[in-house]
Amino acid sequence: MSVREKIDHNFLYFFDQGESLDSYNVFGAHLVKDEDGNNIACEFALYAPNAKRVDLVGEWNDFKEGVHELFCVDNKGVWYARLEGDYEWQRYKYLITTHDGRRLYKSDPYAFYSQLRPSQDSKVYDIEGYKWNDDFWMYTHPKSYDRPMLIYEMHMGSWRRKGPGEDDFYMFNEIAPQLIEYLKDYGYTHVEVMPIYEHPLDMSWGYQGTGYYAVTPRYGVPKDFMWFVDQLHQNGIGVIMDWVPGHICKDAHGLYMFDGTPLYEYPDEEIRENKEWGTANLDLGKGTTRSFLFSNALFYMKYFHIDGFRVDAVSNLIYYLGNSDRGVNEGACEFLRKLSSHIFKQDDRVLLMAEDSSSFANVTKPASIGGLGFNYKWDMGWMNDTLKYFKLDPIYRKYHHHQLTFSMMYYYNEQFVLPFSHDEVVHMKGSLLNKMPGDQWQQFANYRLLIGYMMTHPGKKLLFMGNELASYDEWHYEGELPWSIKKYPAHDSANRFVKDLTTIYKNEPALWQMDYDTNGFEFIEADNAEQSIYVYARYAADKSDHIIVVMNCTPNTYENFKIGVKGNYFYEEIINSDKDIYGGSNKINPKKIRVYKKEWQRQTHSINITVPPLGIVLLKPVVRPKRTKKAK
Repeated sequence: MSVREKIDHNFLYFFDQGESLDSYNVFGAHLVKDEDGNNIACEFALYAPNAKRVDLVGEWNDFKEGVHELFCVDNKGVWYARLEGDYEWQRYKYLITTHDGRRLYKSDPYAFYSQLRPSQDSKVYDIEGYKWNDDFWMYTHPKSYDRPMLIYEMHMGSWRRKGPGEDDFYMFNEIAPQLIEYLKDYGYTHVEVMPIYEHPLDMSWGYQGTGYYAVTPRYGVPKDFMWFVDQLHQNGIGVIMDWVPGHICKDAHGLYMFDGTPLYEYPDEEIRENKEWGTANLDLGKGTTRSFLFSNALFYMKYFHIDGFRVDAVSNLIYYLGNSDRGVNEGACEFLRKLSSHIFKQDDRVLLMAEDSSSFANVTKPASIGGLGFNYKWDMGWMNDTLKYFKLDPIYRKYHHHQLTFSMMYYYNEQFVLPFSHDEVVHMKGSLLNKMPGDQWQQFANYRLLIGYMMTHPGKKLLFMGNELASYDEWHYEGELPWSIKKYPAHDSANRFVKDLTTIYKNEPALWQMDYDTNGFEFIEADNAEQSIYVYARYAADKSDHIIVVMNCTPNTYENFKIGVKGNYFYEEIINSDKDIYGGSNKINPKKIRVYKKEWQRQTHSINITVPPLGIVLLKPVVRPKRTKKAK
């Protein structure tokens, strides 16, 4: 069926009502092929209800108006043209003339590809035809709730660079083999890519988009990104996409005031203009905006096999301009509920994550029972409380002891992901290591303790690229990560700790199987503020499979420190952040730790261990071997 035939009453009704889930099949530029697969024409369709005239200007007509004019096919404002010939890879724009005489050169909102900046042109691209080889992943990977989830957040253009030049990027097909090896080495289960659709300004990191359907040409063509995802899937790694449905770039060629009016945005300037970010807020209550965005999410699932979406700035959607005093934005909340319903109807294993700093309730409850419909929410409160605590000189931590225990007071209200994302290591905030107090030894010890706390606290995990390197420098998008620091012993040792710890995390069910079950966590000692020591247990579904975590947030060493445990097992130390191979002082415990049948801390048994300075220790029970009678 041709594009022109698809533009009927039913399509227009559902598009206008916000229920079109594949509007990209109508709008945009679509190649027409003959029986042999040759391109013989291209159909262009555009939604611009307030335009007086629309010209298609492209490199085939030297971008001149009056050569190829679109005609309005109905009273809803859908414009259409068919050009005979092969237009694949050709650049084009729309010249919209408004009723008041303005002339607007606009990129195609539904273009599948764009010319590399500084050009603002769209390009005709054949999105069909990629041959996928990830059937095993697509049909067999399970839901994530009782599975390990360790997410590597990355900016595609600054993980590695070919050189110092502005466009010395690795392409998707070049970076995939390097990235896969790296992720598997650390045990990461997913990679989350910061926005990879078209955006004009590098320093926006993709969060101010202009071409939602066009994978940015900075790293290759769209089918290169398909291959990137395909390769990750074949190696058992999921791909999450950073998605920004709340606000758009205000560059003249983008969606902003598309036909001279706020077509996708709020008509009210007071809530449309996001002055903090210099962007315009989309009106998620509008049917046409919903159709555009619902279709966009499902487009990436269909054509790119995306496994999940991290939705940016959800608090800015829940409340007008992110301000709870302005009241709840019911239109945006309903958009989020419908979004989750449409996504999970396609695949209920998809990850839909809210980057939400508000205390709005039921964000991760299903839409069917009144929730917003996300299945995960970033725990921004945990992140802020944790970093505030760790920035303190250890001498003052006892006065803020419950800053680390507070998270468990609300933890089971939502399904949380614990994030140390890019937002924590930019804009003069310093790297994770740089935030740590004390001399160099204490900074590295605190860093290891911080990562250890994150990996043993309930909740799925997200680390921004480079956090694992223990760098002193914060992230800069203009260059690559400081890979050379691994040649320095202190950084190399810290990196080794992260790698060993992430491997343990992935292999120990006690650290992830019961993340959202109240039986999966127990504080054994939560109130030892004087010594700044925390002791807690993580349990698998079989509670005999558990791990005891001991954290010491001071530089003091404690010998023969008594801890309550549940059973008559031996315990072994499976990792100690103070081990010398990690750069510590080697205050470690024997291979087998004896258990005493003495009640302590509400537990039936107890053990005595060495608690290292600014260290974290993970202890695992080992079943005692059965004694056999000696033969007479």
